[in-house]
Amino acid sequence: MTSAPYGVARYGHEQRIAVAIHDVEPATFERCALIRDWLDDHGIDRATLLVIPAPDLHPFFQRRPDLAAWLLDCRDRGDAIAQHGFQHRRAVPTGRLRRRGAAAEFAHMDAEATHASIDAGRRMLTLAGFAPRGFVAPGYAYTPALRRRLADDFDWWATLLRLVGREGASLAPALSLSRSALGVRAGALASGRLLRLDLHPADFDRPRLVLALESVLAGASRRTPVTYDDLC
Repeated sequence: MTSAPYGVARYGHEQRIAVAIHDVEPATFERCALIRDWLDDHGIDRATLLVIPAPDLHPFFQRRPDLAAWLLDCRDRGDAIAQHGFQHRRAVPTGRLRRRGAAAEFAHMDAEATHASIDAGRRMLTLAGFAPRGFVAPGYAYTPALRRRLADDFDWWATLLRLVGREGASLAPALSLSRSALGVRAGALASGRLLRLDLHPADFDRPRLVLALESVLAGASRRTPVTYDDLC
């Protein structure tokens, strides 16, 4: 892939902010809805919602029809809906989960299983009324087989450091609240024209980091909110 600044034709040198809410699924629905409202209160009128299609191997919209309805409403108001793996966990021995991360869903899948998982998740999102243009792997854990399939099936996919689309890749590190409050503020100050923020439902159990995030959003008030769909 070659490096190319996304959104140049549409945004020029404008400062932008792209917020992604990870792990949207039935178990986190209420928290995600509160986070989305909170972002609206802080001037973020467009966000990317990363939906887990089948966290318990059942379609998310069967478990929570109200979640599907909420997502449709968010989409109609400008948000982007993206696929976030299939079930967001992998079946390997417990010790290895601790060492490598339970979110690395595709780490031990062969190409056939990878393709089947991607297709099943996309089918579930389509049945719920969405046609996802983008994909984010749980834990940002990509394999060669996963990358090849995403290049064929999606307009974009995101890593921790880049947004990758059909015309190339752009350097855009994602700022996560897994860092310290000081690290969150410093990372935001060091960002370029695009500030990427990754939010997880569990982040909002940490009040000091939420305060740091509020400070970042206040400092980014002149940035234009965009989705990953907008950028790619």
